[in-house]
Amino acid sequence: MAAALPFLAILLAGMGIAVQAPTNAALARTSGSVLLAALVSFVIGTVVLGVAWLALDRTSPVVLRAAPGWAWIGGFYGAGFVAAMAYGAPRLGLATAITVAVASQIATALALDHVGALGLPTAPVTPVKLVGAALVLAGVFLVRRG
Repeated sequence: MAAALPFLAILLAGMGIAVQAPTNAALARTSGSVLLAALVSFVIGTVVLGVAWLALDRTSPVVLRAAPGWAWIGGFYGAGFVAAMAYGAPRLGLATAITVAVASQIATALALDHVGALGLPTAPVTPVKLVGAALVLAGVFLVRRG
């Protein structure tokens, strides 16, 4: 059961990502600004996380002093992703945008795992993993052509 919880959390998060792109695209269409739409998304997300932290966790922010410098820029990637999806999903279609994003995530994850970057355990790229990544890339092609 303990192993099922992370899978369920990620499954639900993935569903949220699929809904997030068209939601933010609607804000972008209404406002005429992808950046404003992404900002609104992050403000709402920040409020939700702040309430959840206050209600459920309350770990002292002081402990973050020990974090490595590169650990502070995660929000940069998230902001770029949210803005890119709000821009790209209405132009490419949601399925294409998400499959391209997943393919790029898998390729990057394989590289990071292979070298154990950013504090990850080393997990070498294997032929089986490469076949899996190739199948995802084939899926991108098929979704785009379909």
